[in-house]
Amino acid sequence: MSMKKQLKIGFSDYRHTIEENGYIIDKTLLIKEVIDNGHQVILAPRPRRFGKTFNLSMLRYFFDASKLKI
Repeated sequence: MSMKKQLKIGFSDYRHTIEENGYIIDKTLLIKEVIDNGHQVILAPRPRRFGKTFNLSMLRYFFDASKLKI
């Protein structure tokens, strides 16, 4: 069993975080929300350091699963 590494600040790539066995906050319900929404454009205003880039990275890897090899 591999140990979790310490929290890292500044990493915004989902794949890198998963491969490095890092901590993440589960935002997978965002995927369901995006699919159920059905809009062509989604505006996601959030404060600084709130995970916007990380969430987009998660969505990118979800919709193009060939890029994520776990």
